[in-house]
Amino acid sequence: MLSNKLEESAVFKSLLSSSSAAKNADLAALLRDRSRCDRLIKSYKGVTLDLSRQLIDSATLDALLSLCHEMNVPKKIEMLFSGGILNGTEGRSVLHSALRAARGTSLTVDGSDVVADVYSVLDSIKEFSNRVRKGSIVASDGKPFDSLLCIGIGGSYLGIAFAAQAFMASSSARRECEGRKIRFLANVDPAGFRIATEGLDANRTMVIVISKTFTTAETMKNAVVARDWLQSNIADPSKFGDHLCAISTNLKLTKDFGIDDSHVFGFWDWVGGRFSVSSAVGMLPLAIHFGFDIAEQFLSGARMMDEHFRQTPLDDNMPVLLALASFYNSTVLGLDCVALLPYSEDLCLFPRYIQQLCMESNGKSVRMNGDKLSYGTGEIYFGESGTNGQHSFYQLLHQGRVVPSEFIGFIRSDNRDVAENGVTFHEELMANFFAQPDALAYGRTPAQLQAAGCSAHLVAHKACSGNRPSAVMLFEEATPYTVGALVALYEHRVAVQGFLWGINSFDQMGVELGKVLASDIRGYFKARHSDWASVEKEGQISYSTTKLLSLFAGSA
Repeated sequence: MLSNKLEESAVFKSLLSSSSAAKNADLAALLRDRSRCDRLIKSYKGVTLDLSRQLIDSATLDALLSLCHEMNVPKKIEMLFSGGILNGTEGRSVLHSALRAARGTSLTVDGSDVVADVYSVLDSIKEFSNRVRKGSIVASDGKPFDSLLCIGIGGSYLGIAFAAQAFMASSSARRECEGRKIRFLANVDPAGFRIATEGLDANRTMVIVISKTFTTAETMKNAVVARDWLQSNIADPSKFGDHLCAISTNLKLTKDFGIDDSHVFGFWDWVGGRFSVSSAVGMLPLAIHFGFDIAEQFLSGARMMDEHFRQTPLDDNMPVLLALASFYNSTVLGLDCVALLPYSEDLCLFPRYIQQLCMESNGKSVRMNGDKLSYGTGEIYFGESGTNGQHSFYQLLHQGRVVPSEFIGFIRSDNRDVAENGVTFHEELMANFFAQPDALAYGRTPAQLQAAGCSAHLVAHKACSGNRPSAVMLFEEATPYTVGALVALYEHRVAVQGFLWGINSFDQMGVELGKVLASDIRGYFKARHSDWASVEKEGQISYSTTKLLSLFAGSA
C-alpha cells in the first residue's frame, strides 16, 4: 500500500494542534511578509496562482509539503500518468491525462498503447467534424447541418456545456461557430426537451447521444424522445439515422437504436465521466461546433498543465499548492465550503462543472481499504460569475460564515470593450476582481469606521472581520487553450486532495443507491400500482414516501 493513514501522521497532528491559533491568525500581518508571499505566488506559461491570502505561514507551508511526501503524493502523481491502478474499487487505471498526451508518445496499459488509441479516435473526430462543417456529411434532405443537440447527463454534459460557453470568450472561436447552434439536454424533466429544442429546425439538427454503456436511464429516455422528434419533423423520416451520432462503447445498442457504426465514437474505462471532457465526449461536439483546430487548442492547454503538474517540484506546483490550501482549510481549519468566483461571464457555468468534479470525486467516508475515516472529506462548492455574485451572496462571504473563495480572472478581454468615464468595461470588472480578495483579507475594523465618521450605532453593523482566506488565479486571456489549462488544474487539484485524504477520488458508489430505489418506484409506476401502502419497505421506501406516492399517483 502506498498510502499512510493521515491521522497517524505526526505532521498532521501538529497541524491540528495549531489550528485554533491559525484560525485567529492576522492575515494582514502575513501579507506584510513579502518573502512568504513570494513563496505562495506561482506563475507558469501565462497562468498565475496567488495563495498569499491563505491562513498559511511559511512553517505551515513546509509542514503541508512534508505531509505530501508522507502520503506518497509524488508517487501517486506519477501513477496518474503511467497507468497505475488508482481506482482500486473498480480495478482501473486513471488516465484522463493520456487524452491530451503529445502525438507520438507511448503508454502501454494492459497490452494496448493508449496514446495511439486516443489519436485513432481523435483522427476520426477530426475527419468527421470537418466533413460535417464543410457539408459533405448532410442531413436527410441533402442540406448541411447547422445545429447540435447533445444528450447526456453528469460527466457527459457538465464539462462540455461549460467548455462550449467558455470558448465563446475567444473571438476566433466565435467566428468559427457563427451561424451554428449547440444545445444540451440532460434532465429527464419533460421541460428539458422543450427548452433544448426551442428554435431548432429538426432538418438542420444533428443529435449526439452520449452514454458509455448506452443504458443511462435519463439519457436514453431523452434520446428516444429526440429520435421521435426527428422522425416527426425531418423531410425524410426514414433517414432519421443520418441525424444521429453516439459517443459510446456499446455498438450493438447504438446500432439497434438506428445509429450507423461510422457515427459512433468510443472512449475507455480508464476515463471517468467527470474527467471525460478531453475525450470524444467533449471533443466531438466541440469540434463540430467550433472546428477541430479550436477544440485541439483546449487539449494543448490541458497538456501544458499536465506537464507542469507532472514535472514541477511540489513547492512550485500549482495544482499541488491549490490542493494543499483547500485541504488545510477544510480538514485542519474546518472550513467546509468553497466559493468559485470566475470574473468572466463566459465562465458562468464553471461553478456547476466543478461541483461535480470535486464533490463526486471527494465526497467519500472510507479510505481505499474500506475503513471508516475519522475526518471529513470533500467540500461544498458553489459560485457565480463576478460581479453578479457580489450582489447575491458576497454579503455572507464578508460578514457571515468564513468561506474560502477562489477568484479567476483574465488580464485581457477578447470581447468588444468600450470605455465609459475613462474606464473600460473589462477594467471595471477587474477593479472588482482585485478588490474583493483584499477586502476579505483585511476587512474593516471599528476603529477605521469611527475614523471615517461612521455613526456609532452603525459601527458594529458595518465592521468586517477580515482574515477570510482566498485564492486568486490570473490568466492572460480566456481562450480554448487557457480553458483547457484551467480544467486540468482543477482535475489535478482534486486528485491531490484525494491522495492526502487516502480515498478513491475516481469512483462514485454513492450515486448508485438512489438509482436502485428509483428503479423500484419506476416499476410501480409502470404497473400503474394503486395500493401504495403495500410498497413500504423498511430501510428502503418509507411510510412517508408511500403517502407522497399516493398523492402523486392520485393526480397523475
